[in-house]
Amino acid sequence: MTSKVIYLGGLRTESEHLQSGSKMITDAPLDNHGKGEAFSPTDSVANALGTCMLTVMGIKARDLGVDMKGTFAEVTKTMASDPRRISKIEVNIFFPSKYGAKETKVLEHTARTCPVLQSLHPDIEKDISFSYS
Repeated sequence: MTSKVIYLGGLRTESEHLQSGSKMITDAPLDNHGKGEAFSPTDSVANALGTCMLTVMGIKARDLGVDMKGTFAEVTKTMASDPRRISKIEVNIFFPSKYGAKETKVLEHTARTCPVLQSLHPDIEKDISFSYS
């Protein structure tokens, strides 16, 4: 088992990552009867894409001898209705420095093949961009 999720009431859950004991709260968003005081479940899905891309690029950067410290992603989730679902996720990745052509190509390819991206439904539009300082 990966995690245990408890419904706390008031449209809020607490998830525990069983291996580490780390906990995370989710809350229903304001536009869906919630308080919006924490990541919503769909926010977590969109955020997982950004964290997955940075993580797999970090693994590859280490192999390439490239320092990615300070790299960040800005993630935007767009919802659709009928049925309510994620319709688009934008991930803009900002690197603190420029890399060689080979490293840039490898890192961008790695990001575009991360497990979360490969797991998202094909109907979800994915808009991915990379910027180098």
